[in-house]
Amino acid sequence: MAHGQASRGSLMRPGTPGFVPERLVEAREARGIPTQLALASLIEKPRSTISRWENGEATPEPEALDVLARQLNVRRSYFLRPVPAHGSGAYFYRARKSVEKIVQAAERARLNWAADISIVMQHYYEFPTFNLPHDIADINYNTLRNEDIEAIAEDLRAFWQLGDGPISSVISVLESRGFIVARDEVGSARLDGVCHWSEADGRPYILLATDKQSFFRTQMDAAHEMAHAILHRRVTQQGFERDFDLIEEQAFRLASAFLMPAKTFPLEAKYPTLSGLLSIKERWRTSVKAMIKRCHDLKLITDAGATQLYKHYSAKGWSKAEPLDKTYPHDSPQLLGNAIKELVQSGDRSKQDLLEVEFIIPARDIEQLANLPSGWFGAKGEIVNFPLVRRPSTGQGAEVIDLFSKASLKT
Repeated sequence: MAHGQASRGSLMRPGTPGFVPERLVEAREARGIPTQLALASLIEKPRSTISRWENGEATPEPEALDVLARQLNVRRSYFLRPVPAHGSGAYFYRARKSVEKIVQAAERARLNWAADISIVMQHYYEFPTFNLPHDIADINYNTLRNEDIEAIAEDLRAFWQLGDGPISSVISVLESRGFIVARDEVGSARLDGVCHWSEADGRPYILLATDKQSFFRTQMDAAHEMAHAILHRRVTQQGFERDFDLIEEQAFRLASAFLMPAKTFPLEAKYPTLSGLLSIKERWRTSVKAMIKRCHDLKLITDAGATQLYKHYSAKGWSKAEPLDKTYPHDSPQLLGNAIKELVQSGDRSKQDLLEVEFIIPARDIEQLANLPSGWFGAKGEIVNFPLVRRPSTGQGAEVIDLFSKASLKT
């Protein structure tokens, strides 16, 4: 009997050793496949089989793994690489209540893909260290008042040595201060950005949507996600769901105070009108709508005055697009893309090496998230040289690079 059982067992088809169930969930969500049933239909398997794979109760046999890789457009090794321990912190979505769950899941997964890219590149490069004033790092968002948030914005600018004037590029400021910023075409006009703090490398990650991109909107979106990383680092997903309105209000207040300091912005927006605010839009690098809200927060206009300005704003059709939005050059992340380009130029890794050995997602996704030109991995053109500083050798030929010299910072 025992011998018969052993014989039958020896005929069972083996699964795939080292298969990581979380990777299957992540890939399915990143590709916008909402349910296990939907994936089961695509690969012609029972839903129960997908469920067992995702729950870790079973692993796909090699042939099925190949099918999954083709269907989800990832490398076969994708399913074998452990997921970094990002921690239990919340993923912050702007306008969460109106964003489709499938979009939320996809961008959460794709933000994790950006972290995968970043962690690989940090084997070679010394990215800027994330650092905050000690008193800001230990704040409790539940006790914050508006005046506290204003003080945090002032302290943050001082600590990062930004002065009190307009910020020419929020993305550049964040990348040079230890944030990892990626970009993605979300496929929904309702999602502006996602932020998550990763415990894997001790730094915040931001994914900015490009669907409705204008430079001025990107400035506020980036500052808003920055605010979550600073004010709400220890918030759980459950806490975010519970206190969504408060948390979003705090993030917008800090973003506004960071972009338009209380000490200097009122000097130029003392008598706000639509034409007056439009005249300083390019200098302050923020939208007219955001400036109206800031003027109201700083009591430069009354409730009735703000309401009237918003009505005129809507009547002009600026809710869809403000003047300058379509003509002003866009701003995009540079850190990840510059790192990849420099690594290839250095000769330490070829494009093919990166795709076949280091990265586990396709070239198209890397290009999108890291802001590389479309088709860059297939191109053989000259690579631009960037001012980078190498990490000391590890003895295996790997080096690390500081991607920002002081001269290259834009503030």
